[in-house]
Amino acid sequence: MTEPQRKLGMLLCLITIVLAVLDMNIVSAATVPIVQDLDPVHGVDRLPWLVSAFALAATALLPLYGKLCDLYGAKRALLGAVGVFLLGSALCGAAQSMTELIAFRAVQGIGGGGLMSVTMVVMAQLKDPDDAKGGGGGAGGIVGGAGMAVGPLIGALLADHLDWRWIFYINLPLGLLVLVGSALVLKLPRSAGRRVLDFLGAALAAAFATGLLLVTEWGGKTYAWTSPEILGLAVATLAALGLFLWRQATAAEPVLPLSLFRIPEIRIGFAVQGLVGMGLMGAIMYVMLYLQVARGVAATSASLYLIPMALGMTAVGLAANRFTARGWSVRAILASGAACATVALLLLGLSGPDTSLWLVRAELVLLGLGLGQLIGRLITVVQEAAPAHQLGVATTGVRFFQTLGSALGAALFGTVLARVFDSGEPGTALGAVGRLTGAARTHAVHSFIGAVDVVFLSAAGVMALALVLALRLRPRPVPEPVAQGQALAA
Repeated sequence: MTEPQRKLGMLLCLITIVLAVLDMNIVSAATVPIVQDLDPVHGVDRLPWLVSAFALAATALLPLYGKLCDLYGAKRALLGAVGVFLLGSALCGAAQSMTELIAFRAVQGIGGGGLMSVTMVVMAQLKDPDDAKGGGGGAGGIVGGAGMAVGPLIGALLADHLDWRWIFYINLPLGLLVLVGSALVLKLPRSAGRRVLDFLGAALAAAFATGLLLVTEWGGKTYAWTSPEILGLAVATLAALGLFLWRQATAAEPVLPLSLFRIPEIRIGFAVQGLVGMGLMGAIMYVMLYLQVARGVAATSASLYLIPMALGMTAVGLAANRFTARGWSVRAILASGAACATVALLLLGLSGPDTSLWLVRAELVLLGLGLGQLIGRLITVVQEAAPAHQLGVATTGVRFFQTLGSALGAALFGTVLARVFDSGEPGTALGAVGRLTGAARTHAVHSFIGAVDVVFLSAAGVMALALVLALRLRPRPVPEPVAQGQALAA
């Protein structure tokens, strides 16, 4: 590819990442108008599935997308993912009931699962063949982090000033631009032959991911943790995991080869990315809860507090090349990021009912500085260590472990919050705090702050473990180019 084609391809990739991240977060700000329009009576009870349907479908397909990249080329996988995503977006915008919208969100999630993960493979392959394999992960991570922060705000603006359907229709012109541009511009490495796709392994991976996400979504909320439903689902999930590992050890073309875990950089990269997913869940969700429950900040205004974190991520992303030029190793950058995130979460764990909101913003900037050194950089670490013919499964594996980490974080921190709050305020539901008055409200708010502080401190412990793992990374020789031994797509 020519240099202008490479730059245009990178721009298309960044637009694709924006689409992926915005769509994962933009819906949360428009739930009220969606319910009022489609099902004002029972719609609120079905709202969790509006988010879960997308997440379940996207996560379940991640390992399959990686293998499709390695077998048939990242360009074909990207075009297929974008096409399905656009179909789902159009259907969501035209939905006439909550049932239809939830089903169409699952269709959208099938495509959405490939948007970010496959795009990272494309960005790695868009680098000059003389460069190292890892490429684009830093820029993609920064764009993704910024989109994660501003997504709810954009959703609120569209819902308030246009119509909730535009949060889906806005994907169509951008997605068509990516689809047509990628088809015309991208010329990427692809496998020279045809190999059998491990559908059984992909199905077992989907079953395990879906079971884990459902356990974390339902446990302690819809069903008690010790209920037969959750225990049975947990047993089925563990069985799916065992069968998946057996299949990966015996299949000719496994969707997540166990041989990848023998490479220290990949093994550590997967583990740290999972911990980052847990820490990120503990930060964003519970900062929003703290602001709304303890400080009385409105939901839309609370989402603005994510902008300082996005600014921190962007700033450190822009400075990443300077760090490298000054001799910083990847291990130093990852360790610095984990340390910044740990300190930020420790400071958030000291928050009280009268903590300055400007101090909270400053702590979120520090958190963004830490996450900006981790998100994307971990993808680069894994890509540089992965064998050329397994670049796809290695890259999507990073995203897969982050998603699983987020699910485990949601379950862990949700349980911690509920247990600590109940110990200080027995018999009071967390959702009832806002309706209390006088001394009862003051006591409940203090109990809630104590509980959310424990969550922040737990998240800090998770990031401290990520710091320990990051320090175990060792430098490796400059890898061979991605395109070596592969035929370029026509």
